[in-house]
Amino acid sequence: MRPAGGLFFCAMSSGRDETEKERLDRNLDELLAELRVALPGVQVLFAFLLVVPFNQRFADITSFQRTVYFVTLLLATAASACLIAPTAHHRIEFRAHDKKRIVFGATRLAIAGLTLLALAMTGAVMFVTDFLYGTTTVAIVSVLVALLFASLWYAIPIRRLLDQR
Repeated sequence: MRPAGGLFFCAMSSGRDETEKERLDRNLDELLAELRVALPGVQVLFAFLLVVPFNQRFADITSFQRTVYFVTLLLATAASACLIAPTAHHRIEFRAHDKKRIVFGATRLAIAGLTLLALAMTGAVMFVTDFLYGTTTVAIVSVLVALLFASLWYAIPIRRLLDQR
């Protein structure tokens, strides 16, 4: 039986001798460690995007490139917000004794943040590729990058979850 929360939150037996509270503590610690891996990537991308308009050649970009740049900047901003939010939620709510809600909410935010990060990284590749090459190359490279993220970050782990049922 699956608990409320869906595919990403199924409660499988960990094989560990731990209480529910200990499991939630471990889950939160693991999630925060995972976010420490993702955050530098989104921060570097965000910093790159913030300095791009100050490049002398930025004035020469096309309307399409300007739109891709702006959407990518917004995606990186949203990814940063989602990936940092679990830390803020934990800090604000940690004395509320509702760690289950914090862990499940943080998991949802992390998944949303990673999705936004994948889209932002795809957008950054699209922006640079369009600046360097033609439309056909942009389409091929952008689709391949999006498929790479979809496969490695989502399809493989989701398939493993489904296989365990």
